[in-house]
Amino acid sequence: MAGRLSGKRAIVFGAGSSGPGYGNGKAAAMEYAREGAQVACIDLVLDAANETHQLIAQEGFASIAIAADVTRQASVEQAVRQAVDAFGGIDILHNNVGVTHMGGPVELSEESFQASVDLNIGSVYRTAKAVLPIMEKQKDGAIINISSLAAIRWTGYPYFAYYAMKAAVNQSTVAIAMQYARRGIRANCIMPGMIDTPLIYKQISGQYASAEDMVAARSRSVPVGRMGDAFDIARAAVFLASDEARFITGVCLPVDGGQSCAMGAFS
Repeated sequence: MAGRLSGKRAIVFGAGSSGPGYGNGKAAAMEYAREGAQVACIDLVLDAANETHQLIAQEGFASIAIAADVTRQASVEQAVRQAVDAFGGIDILHNNVGVTHMGGPVELSEESFQASVDLNIGSVYRTAKAVLPIMEKQKDGAIINISSLAAIRWTGYPYFAYYAMKAAVNQSTVAIAMQYARRGIRANCIMPGMIDTPLIYKQISGQYASAEDMVAARSRSVPVGRMGDAFDIARAAVFLASDEARFITGVCLPVDGGQSCAMGAFS
């Protein structure tokens, strides 16, 4: 069904991709635009944001590209102002920024742990701080935070900080949803499982003998027998952002091919 977000204005933090192909944020920005939303594509790297913007424009949809650092409140607020100036308001806030730092509490440096806090949960705090007053004034809005299956399950990787921060993303989403439930604002998060995006080749592949081994191992761990892709996450985000989900708030939705339901490893 096309046009589910007609007239909506979306702001996507982390709309660029870390390599060729589609990451979760890039795919979400594309799907929001295809469903009729005006989209502000925001990324730390302006070229990455602009690439997504250009792809949207090539399909005849409305978007802008903005550079912002989600670890700095002033940068986030400036990006939000640019989006409001361009579109007149914000109906959808999509948070896709995240990073993995390998290591348990012993191996992980304090610097890397703090970086995980600043980026993975700090981005949710800063963007909500900037956007919630706008949505509250409109008496309407939908927030989609991208969490991870790691928020609720051991996924096989030794990344202590990532587990902790994604669990925080889940509960912060619930907190926002409950605080703002009577103000016309919904908040939900998506927990991707094993998703084939450019990011895993940069941040995860070092745990395996080769990229091919990584893809095979990750696919084996999923009950349906394969990894998902960024558009599986994007389509879930479109649903949660749309009026079809108007009675859904505070939900942490696994999009994982059944992995969160599995008791043991699949092969």
